[in-house]
Amino acid sequence: MEPAAPHLVEQVNRRDAVVVFGSDDVTELTSALVAALEQRGYRLVLYGAVADGSKDWPSIARAVGAEVAFGRAAFGVVCCWTGTGVSIAANKVAGVRAALCADAATADGARRWNDANVLALSLRATSVPVGLEILDAFIAGVPSTEAADHAAVEAIEPPAP
Repeated sequence: MEPAAPHLVEQVNRRDAVVVFGSDDVTELTSALVAALEQRGYRLVLYGAVADGSKDWPSIARAVGAEVAFGRAAFGVVCCWTGTGVSIAANKVAGVRAALCADAATADGARRWNDANVLALSLRATSVPVGLEILDAFIAGVPSTEAADHAAVEAIEPPAP
């Protein structure tokens, strides 16, 4: 089955859009992010420790990525201790462009120039206020309409089998 993964800008801005969230731990940051998404009116699909206690970060990240890649969610958020593992695992799903972001400017750029559709965050290095700023910037970010930026995003997608 081919992923239906082009960016979903229209869905991101809908109050009732589905957002998929996964983490291998429950922390003050994950609780704040889930609450912020719920307050925005998003319908959440949860994976990992925030759903059932699972700490299997590779499976959590791949499940989040699959939901996004197959068009069942407007975007995803994944978290682990460094954020690196979940970003790598999510990016193994065709059509996913997960971006590990440490600040709001990076999150905005990831959406703008890379059409990122999964936000990855470090549970160790991201404070709650900064995490919420990053989330806000990611949601507010709009993919570039420049042809060169579209070509770059297309170039990073794996070739069809």
